[in-house]
Amino acid sequence: MTEPIIVVEHVTKQVADATGTLTILHDIDFALRPRESVAIVGASGSGKSTLLGIIAGLDVPSSGTVRLDGHDLFAIDEDARAELRSRKVGFVFQSFQLLANLTALENVMLPLELMGRVDARMVATEMLRRVGLGERLGHYPKVLSGGEQQRVALARAFVVQPALLLADEPTGSLDFATGERVMQLMFEMNREAGTTLVLVTHDRGIAARCDRQLRIEAGRLSADTASGSPAIAPAVVAEPAATP
Repeated sequence: MTEPIIVVEHVTKQVADATGTLTILHDIDFALRPRESVAIVGASGSGKSTLLGIIAGLDVPSSGTVRLDGHDLFAIDEDARAELRSRKVGFVFQSFQLLANLTALENVMLPLELMGRVDARMVATEMLRRVGLGERLGHYPKVLSGGEQQRVALARAFVVQPALLLADEPTGSLDFATGERVMQLMFEMNREAGTTLVLVTHDRGIAARCDRQLRIEAGRLSADTASGSPAIAPAVVAEPAATP
């Protein structure tokens, strides 16, 4: 049996507010295998994004812990968590989170440079070509469309060959057609890389493409089900891309 890449153990998150103590997450337990794709679904305010932040080690639970590839995230300090994230985790956000003063190529090179990779330019260039942006290398985010920016973000996430990809509403800022193309590309790249995918989404269609769905209701894990949806067709990305 393959060892889990992520183990979430009795995670509870509480914060103080004007009325006392608010419980955002309550005793969450689950494990994810390598190469598995999982959608975290639920209503707004149910605790989905908080859970994703804790899985990443960006937020600290009130109790419980998370093990990433055998490492207890909350038994080590923030510097050690940051170093582990840089090697093991890729991120894709709704708001892209690109650095405005860096070109597409420089944005994708950055995590490689932080790792000390001397081949950062070559590897980043190839990854941008992979997402159909080989002729946008020198463009800054402000002159790229939303779909192009999200593909730069995908390239940046996958360029370090992460064991785990965390995506928080990655199509939330895109129109339907552009979001569909981005998701096709994300799932295709995820399969090619053999990455474990954890995806927060409100979109039932996107959630159904994952192997499993974890439903969060009022901070509790109310369901853990297999999606059982058919595999999607490979994405076709033209170069240069001209999508919106």
